[in-house]
Amino acid sequence: MAKGSVQIVVERCKACGFCVEFCPTHVLALSSAFNAKGYHTPYMVHPEKCSGCDLCGMYCPDFAIFGFKNPDAEARKVQAAPEAKEGTAPPSATEEKEASDAR
Repeated sequence: MAKGSVQIVVERCKACGFCVEFCPTHVLALSSAFNAKGYHTPYMVHPEKCSGCDLCGMYCPDFAIFGFKNPDAEARKVQAAPEAKEGTAPPSATEEKEASDAR
């Protein structure tokens, strides 16, 4: 399952190719289809590899593409976190307040 996904606003794209070039997991490629302006827009050729890093969105000069993390991947990461060691109690409200005051 992919950790992230990409949303493409096809009509904003001018096919500069920055998103394809700078994708670290090589998820994107330019399609053979045209948008209304006559440009070949990107599409996800390997969606399962997407990490949701949003480098594509950061490099896009037209804000035509956005990468995001899938909430399902975040939920699995939280479930896979190691449990607290036995014999250690969670911090009390007083301890938490003292810790936040110290900052």
